[in-house]
Amino acid sequence: MTTPDAVAAWIEADPDPRTRTELASLDPAALGERFSDTLHFGTAGLRGPVRGGPLGMNVAVVTKATAGLAQWLIDHGHTGGTVVVGRDARHGSEDFFAATAEVLAAQGFDVVALPEPGPTPLVAYAVRHLHAVAGIQITASHNPPADNGYKVYLEHGAQLVPPADAEIEDLIAATGPAIDIPRTPVAPDERARNNIGHYLTRIVTRFGHRDHRSISIALTAMHGVGGDLAVQALRECGFHDVTVVGLQHAPDPDFPTAAFPNPEEPGAADLLLALTEDIDADIAIALDPDADRCAVGARIDGTWRMLTGDETGALLGAQIVAAHTGEDVLVANTIVSGSLLGKIAAAAGVRYAATLTGFKWLVRAGDGLVYAYEEAIGHCVDPDGVRDKDGISAAVALCVLTQELADSDRVLADRLDEIEVEHGVHLTGQYSVRVDDLTQIAAIMEDLRTSPPRQLDGVEVDAEDLLERAPGASTDAVQLTGNTETGQVRVIARPSGTEPKLKFYLEVAETPGPPPATARTSAQARLSAITAEIAAFCAGGRR
Repeated sequence: MTTPDAVAAWIEADPDPRTRTELASLDPAALGERFSDTLHFGTAGLRGPVRGGPLGMNVAVVTKATAGLAQWLIDHGHTGGTVVVGRDARHGSEDFFAATAEVLAAQGFDVVALPEPGPTPLVAYAVRHLHAVAGIQITASHNPPADNGYKVYLEHGAQLVPPADAEIEDLIAATGPAIDIPRTPVAPDERARNNIGHYLTRIVTRFGHRDHRSISIALTAMHGVGGDLAVQALRECGFHDVTVVGLQHAPDPDFPTAAFPNPEEPGAADLLLALTEDIDADIAIALDPDADRCAVGARIDGTWRMLTGDETGALLGAQIVAAHTGEDVLVANTIVSGSLLGKIAAAAGVRYAATLTGFKWLVRAGDGLVYAYEEAIGHCVDPDGVRDKDGISAAVALCVLTQELADSDRVLADRLDEIEVEHGVHLTGQYSVRVDDLTQIAAIMEDLRTSPPRQLDGVEVDAEDLLERAPGASTDAVQLTGNTETGQVRVIARPSGTEPKLKFYLEVAETPGPPPATARTSAQARLSAITAEIAAFCAGGRR
């Protein structure tokens, strides 16, 4: 337990008078919660609620985090190197951005501070374009409005991976009082001002330009920072018929129409789909608030709906693989994503890899990577330009595909049918157990390891503990797989890395043969039955 003296010392060393005042006003119980732990430097960096104390995102925490990161860079031979710093438009982002840039500058780094709030892919792109030693984006991506975060890219523009994260966390813990950490103002920089132009040039080079591409596009920025840049990128590539969801276009840190601004959340894309119907658009595009993820809506069986990440992954994967058929290139997705991409790659003679969960692993899948995706609507369509998920370039790629289909009187639903005719219907879904006590997750995982289900919807399944895989391929997950007369069922269970949840990723794959509509009906029934059985297993007396 943190002592009163330690709490008083933190407050005295907080450089921000607002959070000093906030902490001084709290009762002992609230202070105890704020000082019960620290934000841990994990997946890509830090993320948490904007509030005072070590268990929140605030100027003191960001200052100490940057000092620790700076020391790690120095220790690894990057003294004086270029570091790119950007931010989104969330609460606290401007102050955290200034603290980050100024602490790095005081440590002698060549800081390129992007001048306006912007999408995360702009930082990932700039790290590669400028041969920077690191990049930091202040963002909480699609988290609720109360949160903010600190995302780190290392050399070559990929997210950090172990052991760097633990090493940096140790150095953060060793920093002195935040108020004593020096800061130096950063002057405006031509490289920063020109970054958007270079990024757009890269997109046009990658996806081509025509004076006029005719499809109609509906787009929402989900109150985030990607709207204007997405529209500009589309227009640079010849797409001029773009209509935005006006209520969600301008950045707004309160996210008034989307309390949980994640395009995957039920209802989050309702305004977009309504606009799509109103204007009879050819495609609907939803960016998440920092524009690193992209969801697509299409008319399927006569009704507009948002596609799953795996459906979009199959569409983009087939498009990109077709452009590289027979070449020595690689496509990748994660172990919790669908298996269809692997079959598309095999048919084209292209290498395929399934990595551990997260883009930090996907972009390190191997040499020759030309496409990577994860089921959570993250797509990397230009790994040489942005070595992370990029919703804006993915949106352009999807619109190029939609235009190519329209030129031959087809739509996205037709292309999905074609893929399913060739490779079989693959349906994926998720089931999550949210808990108040993390021991409940541990108990369910233990049961999955020691007494897993033997059947799912009448199909015999085998269990594999992925912790027992070789180093580098092991992870805290259990996989259940079984073969049916017409395909395969697969379920992977893994604890969430960011929320108190146990997640189940389900897939039903049908072999080619029946018409896609018939196979989808059968697969959906099986998927629903398996979901119900997994729910019953999780409720089996442990909670």
